[in-house]
Formats: sequence, structure tokens, C-alpha cells
Amino acid sequence: MEAADRLFWRFILHWIVLSGVVLQATCLKVGINYGQIANNLPSPTRVADLLRSLNISRVKLYDADQNVLSAFLNTNVEFIVGIGNENLSNMMDVTIAQAWLEQHVLPYISSARITCITVGNEVFSGNDTTLMANLLPAMQSVHQALASLGLDNQISVSTAHSLTVLGNSFPPSSGSFRSDLGEYIHGVLNFHSMTKSPFLINAYPYFAYKGNPSSISLQYVLFEPNPGVIDPYTNLNYDNMLYAQVDAVYSAIKAMGHTDIDVRISETGWPSKGDPEEFGASPANAAAYNGNLLRRIAKNEGTPLMPSVPIDIYVFALFNENMKPGPTSERNYGLFYPDGSPVYNIGLQGRLPNSSISRRQHAISGLAVSLITAVVAYLLICIKMR
Repeated sequence: MEAADRLFWRFILHWIVLSGVVLQATCLKVGINYGQIANNLPSPTRVADLLRSLNISRVKLYDADQNVLSAFLNTNVEFIVGIGNENLSNMMDVTIAQAWLEQHVLPYISSARITCITVGNEVFSGNDTTLMANLLPAMQSVHQALASLGLDNQISVSTAHSLTVLGNSFPPSSGSFRSDLGEYIHGVLNFHSMTKSPFLINAYPYFAYKGNPSSISLQYVLFEPNPGVIDPYTNLNYDNMLYAQVDAVYSAIKAMGHTDIDVRISETGWPSKGDPEEFGASPANAAAYNGNLLRRIAKNEGTPLMPSVPIDIYVFALFNENMKPGPTSERNYGLFYPDGSPVYNIGLQGRLPNSSISRRQHAISGLAVSLITAVVAYLLICIKMR
């Protein structure tokens, strides 16, 4: 029996070496935004391989792209999927919302970890009051449709806000929402409280610095060593702007009567390139911001106001997107170029395989499942024989 054991395990080790199977011990705690407003991006299958090599297991989409979800089946990657602003009026109808779920979520729910649906993005940042009024009913409708499918405890419903929803953000303890948004925000907060879903914010210290570079410390916004800023009402010291922004949102939510809602960062990042008037947009600053951010996330720390609640962040973005409208910076938030090479070095060691290698790796993944099944069966036989 011992000789058979040695032969079997020698075969297993030999198979692993030949196949290139690598077991990753840990995953990065950070999430990544996977935008696709570009005409030169790699296929979703290759992107799945890239993220696997980076140990990134949380991805946020702006839609529910079936090609992407199919490429990530059985990868244990956690997804946030999105419903665009243009679909909010339709989503107010529960029947339409359920049909959307049946088409975009149900086919993947058994093999893809979809944990949240964002209904709209930065709806309150514009001046479309009809869209603003439609947001909460659409969120309620999607949640009701999830409940009817028995998925409401598995998938939360939220929407992402820019920080323009704040009327005041400093000091953080005095954070408050804009008065003209009060009626809309109040209903959204009640929804989050009732459904235990997170309040999502797109927080960019870069925008604050770009708008006032002579008054805001670059070290403060880049997580670099600096004296920090003290909130005079709480005496809490903030050594970076992002945490101050998050706590301003917590304070604004508390001012509306809620202390039971988690704030999560659905987007944050720094552009590596910009127009001449876009102060601070450079590879060095982008590397400093995102690199220092990853180090802070690794500490599993909270903000000064909420020290026991680890920050939950999705970095923007995975790739530079060459077809995004707007200033140059909008097309240069990516950590990677479309060919898989890093835009700057922050210690992420990833690999974007070519198409043939990617197909081979997916075949190997299937063989790995078969191998594990065989190992388990063999061990059970050994147990019975002893």
C-alpha cells in the first residue's frame, strides 16, 4: 500500500508541474473596476486570466455583460453588476426588472458570485430631476424582483454617488448632503437601512487637488507622510483626504438619522496623464496614490471616525479606456494598458496571456477539477481499506 501511495503522489506532483497549475494562497482585498469603453481591450477570457494572476477576486462592472460573466464562471470572483441610467424608468416596473434579472443574473448565479446590483451611477450629480425621482422606485423594484426569485439575501441593491451630493465635507464631522437633494437622499437612505445594503461613493481626492493645487497638500491626497488635518469638533487627525471624504459621508448619513448604513468606495483612483490644466495627473502621482492606497487596504484599517470598519474599496480602473469622452485624464485611469503591461509599477505582478495560452489554461482548469475529484476518491478508498 505504501508503494502505491508513493507512486500516486509522485504522479500528482508530476502532473502539477507539467500542467502549470499554481495554487494562490491569498487574494488582494481590493476590488477593481472593469470598464469597457474602448475598442482595443483584451477578451474577457484573457482578462479573467490577468485578474487570476493578480489575485484580485472582486470586480465591478457597469453593466451585466454576458461575455464577461461567462468568462469568469467557476473562478470564485465576486461581481458587482450594473444597470445604466438609461434603463431606470423601465426598471420601475417589477415585471421588467424581473425579466432583466432572469436574462442577466439567473443564468450565472450558480457559477458566478454576483453580490450586488448598482441601479444607476451618479444620478444625483446631474440636473435631471425625472431621473432622480425614478432612482428609488427603480431600486425598490429590482429588490422586489430579487425577493420574488429568492435572491434578496444573496444580492444587495445599491447605487453609486459622486461626492457632489455633499453640501459640506469639511470638517468631516460636519458632513452634510445638499439641501436640494434631501427628499431624494432621505428615501434612498431608508431603503439602505431596510435592506441592509451599502451606500456607495465614487471618491476622488484627485478632483479636489486639481481644483485647488495651491491650497491642498499633494502629500495629503497621495497618502504620503504629512502632519495631517485635525477635525476641530472631534479632535480626530486625518492623514489623507480619502478617509476624510468617507467620514464626511458617514456624518452626512448620521445627520439624516441613520447610523446603521455602511459606506463603501465604489470608485477611487488617479489619472496617469491629463491635459495641461489637469494639475497632478502624472504616472508618478498615480503610482503614489494607488500604491499607497493598496498598502493602507492591506492593513485592514478603518477611518478615524469608524476605526473598527475596514475600508472597502474598488480601484478605478483596470485598463485605460481609449474611447471615454471628456478630458485626457478620463482615458488614463487604468492600472494596465490593453496589452497587459502596467502603466506604472505599484508591485502588482500580473500576466495577460495570449489567446492560445488562455485557452490552454482554461482547459487545465477543467483538468484540475477532475484531478481534485480523483484525489478525493482515492483518499476515500484508502480510508476504507485501512
